[in-house]
Amino acid sequence: MQIGMIGLGRMGANMVKRLLRGGHEIVAYDAGAAAVAAITADGAKGVNSLADLVKNLRAPRAVWLMVPASVVDNVIAQLRPLLSPGDILIDGGNSHYHDDIRRAGELAKSGVHYVDVGTSGGVLGLERGYCLMIGGEDAVVQLLDPIFAALSPGGAPPTPEVRKASGTAAQGYLHCGGNGGGHFVKMVHNGIEYGLMAAYAEGLNVLRHAGIGLTHKGGEDAETAPLEDPRMYQFNFDIAAVSEVWRRGSIITSALLDLTAEALKRDPQLDGFEGHVADSGEGRWTVQAAIEEGVPAHVLTAALYSRLESRGRAEYANKVLSAMRLGFGGHVEKKG
Repeated sequence: MQIGMIGLGRMGANMVKRLLRGGHEIVAYDAGAAAVAAITADGAKGVNSLADLVKNLRAPRAVWLMVPASVVDNVIAQLRPLLSPGDILIDGGNSHYHDDIRRAGELAKSGVHYVDVGTSGGVLGLERGYCLMIGGEDAVVQLLDPIFAALSPGGAPPTPEVRKASGTAAQGYLHCGGNGGGHFVKMVHNGIEYGLMAAYAEGLNVLRHAGIGLTHKGGEDAETAPLEDPRMYQFNFDIAAVSEVWRRGSIITSALLDLTAEALKRDPQLDGFEGHVADSGEGRWTVQAAIEEGVPAHVLTAALYSRLESRGRAEYANKVLSAMRLGFGGHVEKKG
């Protein structure tokens, strides 16, 4: 199948390579000439403008956008006058599902179809494949099935027996419903990711500080709760080794734990990191959806706030707490 790819960054370029391996014909564009040259060397047809990309695609055209969510509307605005009724635009980034619903309605006026694809797999997707969560019209999604099958971990299209038994989900891709459905599922996926990451991080932090009794000097005062029994906290755990052993036979093993173990092996003290954890929006949107649906999401919300706190945005609040304690009880702030 022929498809155009716009955006040749960390994921876009690898997705093109995986599609090429699957025998698909790719026309590729990126604002960076070096990225276009590199993907051309890999076997894609590189072009230097959006107009050239559209010109080199056979109708009905399929164009996949793998660009930051903040620029999707701008790229669509440039593409829209170049496209024809029946063409398909696919957004594989991390757009808000509200935007998907709006875009689908706007493009439908021109006869252009819109498909939203939540894509998970990161830089490892080239070899492992990508988990795809898809939103769009039934017939359009079915038309794109060869592309989804090639990108997914299953690689080749599933046998009829497998498809009948569990659908394409067993291959690593799923049509989740109408426009916005794919990115809604990916949004919650990323919200869960926040929670899983926070659980690993907090658990390993408890292990790291389990030797506090070895350096405990006593001297607690009225401002500080005492360490009840220092003898109970005299461990010196090898955190890298613990994360490694958990990968084998443990019920909490996962791809995230694999990455954690690899990072700790390279840098046991994680000195190469400052711990300022960004969030790209999906965690916020998941919490917002939970609020609007009226359903609890304690872990996901706490994980989101943990990321915000990691960037030093609790500093003023903590100063307020110290000021109040001084005011009502004369508690002098203890340093360190």
